[in-house]
Amino acid sequence: MRAVVQRVKEAWVRVNGEEVARIGAGLLVLAGVAADDGPADVALMANKLAHLRIFSEGDRLLHRSVLDIGGEVIVVSQFTILGDCRKGRRPSFDLAGPPEMAEKLYEDLVAALREMGLTVGTGRFRQMMDVGLVNDGPVTLLLDTKKVF
Repeated sequence: MRAVVQRVKEAWVRVNGEEVARIGAGLLVLAGVAADDGPADVALMANKLAHLRIFSEGDRLLHRSVLDIGGEVIVVSQFTILGDCRKGRRPSFDLAGPPEMAEKLYEDLVAALREMGLTVGTGRFRQMMDVGLVNDGPVTLLLDTKKVF
């Protein structure tokens, strides 16, 4: 499982002009599910997202987690994060999980974050979305459960 994580002052998701999620300070997570992902990847990603220390406390930069600050999270399914652009000019999505499997693991990730006590908004799986944010920093990180964090 891969995710691009952005520390935000606020973020929102719209589908067909309707706002389906909005948060204040917290994390915008663009999550992609790979074909070889499973429950262990979900658990690892949820734990990393909830406890990643990327928020400041006074003069201590990157010291607190989204849990520590009482922040919120939006998780948006984003299979294009698994696009392989090493060859040619068009990305290959061979690494992406099939939609049914990816949707289940995406929903499991959202549920795991909620079980940790986080307020979590979502996009809509397999829908065209407008995603907006006010980046805080900016701080943007790439997480991958198949690589050492």
